[in-house]
Amino acid sequence: MPDKPSVLFVCVHNAGRSQMAAAWLSHLAGDRVEVRSAGSAPAGRVNPAAVEAMREVGIDISAQTPKILTVDAVEDSDVCVTMGCGDTCPVFPGKRYLDWKLEDPAGQGVEAVRPIRDEIKGLVEELIKEIAPASTA
Repeated sequence: MPDKPSVLFVCVHNAGRSQMAAAWLSHLAGDRVEVRSAGSAPAGRVNPAAVEAMREVGIDISAQTPKILTVDAVEDSDVCVTMGCGDTCPVFPGKRYLDWKLEDPAGQGVEAVRPIRDEIKGLVEELIKEIAPASTA
């Protein structure tokens, strides 16, 4: 893996899970990792409950917009993390693929999104340990 690994988070609407995961990875890993997110059928805006849930932990994703999944985004990423997008994600040899089984926050209130947010944080923390551990120097 290169000095600065790149991760692509993919869910159907790119409005909840993948946006929260990208925000957590950017927040926790800083500039040690290149972060992308996309969706196979992007929504018109980020889920307001996801925005509020992330705001509660000091992370602002209100300016983010859902993006369409492209072949280039997958090809340019070292790790592709899918979250319920099924077979819509293109597969390239040599890429690492993870599938995180997470509840879909679409249509749910912030109370239901908080545990999803927290589960994503734990998964992202484990991913960071694998691909971009903190320097011990």
